[in-house]
Amino acid sequence: MDLKLILMSTLLGVFCYCNAQKEGNECINANAKYCGECIQAGAKCGWCKDPDFLKQGETVSTRCDELQSLIRRGCVEAMIENPSGKQRILKNKPVTNRKKGAGKLNPEDITQIQPQKLNLHLRSGEPQSFNLKFKRAEDYPIDLYYLMDLSYSMKDDLENVKNLGTSLMLEMSKITSDFRIGFGSFVEKTVMPYISTTPAKLLNPCTGDQNCTSPFSYKNVLKLTSDGKKFNTLVGQQHISGNLDSPEGGFDAIMQVAVCGDQIGWRNVTRLLVFSTDAGFHFAGDGKLGGIVLPNDGKCHLENNIYTMSHYYDYPSIAHLVQKLSDNNIQTIFAVTEEFQPVYQELKNLIPKSAVGTLSANSSNVINLIIDAYNSLSSEVILENSKLPEGVTIAYTSRCKNGVVSEGENGRKCSNISIGDEVTFTISVTSKGCPKQGKPETIKIKPLGFTEEVEITLNFICECECHKDGIKNSPLCHFGNGTYECGACKCNEGRVGRQCECSSNDVATEDMDRTCRKDNGTDICSNNGECVCGTCECKKRDNPEERYSGQFCECDNFNCDRSGNTLCGGHGRCECRVCICDPMWTGTACDCSMDNSTCLATNKQICNGRGTCECGTCKCTDPKFQGPTCETCPTCPGVCTEHKDCVQCRAFGTGEKKDTCEKECSYFTLIKVKERNKLPQPNDATYPVMHCKERDANDCWFYYTYAVNNNTEKEVHVVETLDCPSGPDIIPIVAGVVAGIVLIGLALLLIWKLLMIIHDRREFAKFEKEKMNAKWDTGENPIYKSAVTTVVNPKYEGK
Repeated sequence: MDLKLILMSTLLGVFCYCNAQKEGNECINANAKYCGECIQAGAKCGWCKDPDFLKQGETVSTRCDELQSLIRRGCVEAMIENPSGKQRILKNKPVTNRKKGAGKLNPEDITQIQPQKLNLHLRSGEPQSFNLKFKRAEDYPIDLYYLMDLSYSMKDDLENVKNLGTSLMLEMSKITSDFRIGFGSFVEKTVMPYISTTPAKLLNPCTGDQNCTSPFSYKNVLKLTSDGKKFNTLVGQQHISGNLDSPEGGFDAIMQVAVCGDQIGWRNVTRLLVFSTDAGFHFAGDGKLGGIVLPNDGKCHLENNIYTMSHYYDYPSIAHLVQKLSDNNIQTIFAVTEEFQPVYQELKNLIPKSAVGTLSANSSNVINLIIDAYNSLSSEVILENSKLPEGVTIAYTSRCKNGVVSEGENGRKCSNISIGDEVTFTISVTSKGCPKQGKPETIKIKPLGFTEEVEITLNFICECECHKDGIKNSPLCHFGNGTYECGACKCNEGRVGRQCECSSNDVATEDMDRTCRKDNGTDICSNNGECVCGTCECKKRDNPEERYSGQFCECDNFNCDRSGNTLCGGHGRCECRVCICDPMWTGTACDCSMDNSTCLATNKQICNGRGTCECGTCKCTDPKFQGPTCETCPTCPGVCTEHKDCVQCRAFGTGEKKDTCEKECSYFTLIKVKERNKLPQPNDATYPVMHCKERDANDCWFYYTYAVNNNTEKEVHVVETLDCPSGPDIIPIVAGVVAGIVLIGLALLLIWKLLMIIHDRREFAKFEKEKMNAKWDTGENPIYKSAVTTVVNPKYEGK
């Protein structure tokens, strides 16, 4: 099993590597037939328009390659088509630096986003980036629409909302001097099977003796106004209603508030929608309970400020609602009771630029709730863009307060922005290919909840400049069978070949194939290409630097000799499997230098006169000599004496050079060993080693080796302890003692041997005497019985 896994991993690795190689050069993979197709393949791709650029056997698509590769192949930079994208700012009005009370400005005169209009020319794969500046303007106008649930459970809330207008006007004046407020209400759809079973219930849906108004889907009670007292008056005239189920039809009301801009009175300012309820909500599909199956159309259906199509269209879906709120730059505040907080928190996560506040049981805290929610919403800016054309991508990088930089989805937004704060976004737009056949496209980018936006016109670079000078039906393209542009023929429909010389129906005949076989062989184009119009077109390699060429694709530039695992040793180029060496280099792999300067010794002689210079390296004629210029002889007499003082001072800190050791003796590497048998031996090294034994001033011996290694570095191995005598007569005394011990030992050994001989003789004589005295009884054993039995056959007569 392990072996299978290893094999699978290896194959997968090879597959991935091959794919990586193939995907590595998008210019080659594009197989472009003309310049425009080439530059759409990627930002690194260029097209060589030099008419003489192609070699025999190379296809037209070989003109398309990465820029450096084209230059290395001989295409001068002036002949390479490589258009670049560009950008132009058309409208760049500075952001407004406005102070509260500094004078009345129309909303359209306030600018919070810069620039406002750009023109981008996009080259495929090449991003175009620009900076977008956002600044929250002080005293920015605000429109707030209060949308309230008037079902029976909100009865006590209505009493508190009746004075909301003037109170909210007073509170909001601390934020802006230009504030307008409006009011709307909702209950539920009035479909008969859905609400009740009797008409009486429609007139008074409340139970008991409570008088309620008839249920309704949505009413626009008060258009946005700056008259707070009017708000109080109209709200005071409202009555609660009722329905049978708990979820309300608030989504119908939100949709109408979003799309009925004229009736609501929205301006191009900050738009706030406060949605107040103590219940859940119906959404798309719930209308089937009342027999409504048509999906919500997302259009305005207000007549006399009442939604008239609630019985006809289903509730909108959440996604539909999100789209309309975003399109109309409306920021939503859900003021809901604590019981339904979790439901609306989930809804908030689906609706950008929305907030949820906890409404008290009787809505007494509604003003503080609105102020807190507004501050939360206005302190965050989130950029969104309109739908992008196919093949176009956009990336955001935000630079927020305190130097915080974010990318990806977080690059779209900045938080904790106060009034007057300025933040910057870097927006990068990239296209792949040429969308919509190169027709210009327009996209828009805006901060969520704001009406201001940046309009960007995208222009796509789909053709090269030389395309404009193309000659249709050019005689250079086989009697006018193509357009000659950018140094090559762009064949008409049905024509192929480098000069469009063949019909696509006649590209594989036997006669044509015959001209693609070298020396009448069997291989077409040496198995390295295909025969097109009787001419070999060599196949491409995954590595863009490797190419087949020649009349029969018999040549290549990657099968030459190598040196140091480098083609032609890195000192030449491979042409038709033969290395063409650079000047001063020779050899089949261009690995032999003809420069003798590296062989010159300090005496200006080649190899010190002791060898020859071959490929820039000295070959010493006498094997005893070493070094780059045959300058050293590690085994020559006198080497030990020459280095004795330096070895002594560096290893033991003694000797004549101990005071100048650091200055004069740093020319070799010193390695200490513990014992003599640890010193390098002649058979252990691949270079000569000289063994040395020298005596110092104290009659101590020290042992070391001297050598020049294969890297021409001088090495000294030295035994780290000196071999010194312990006293003047120690050796004779020790020798005498040893000799005496040896003599005594020999004498004792002889005595022991003599005693053993005497003892053995006595024992043998005793044995012989006892043998003579022994008497042996020869009688038979009376109880002995022979083991042999004899049986006679009575019939046997001896015949």
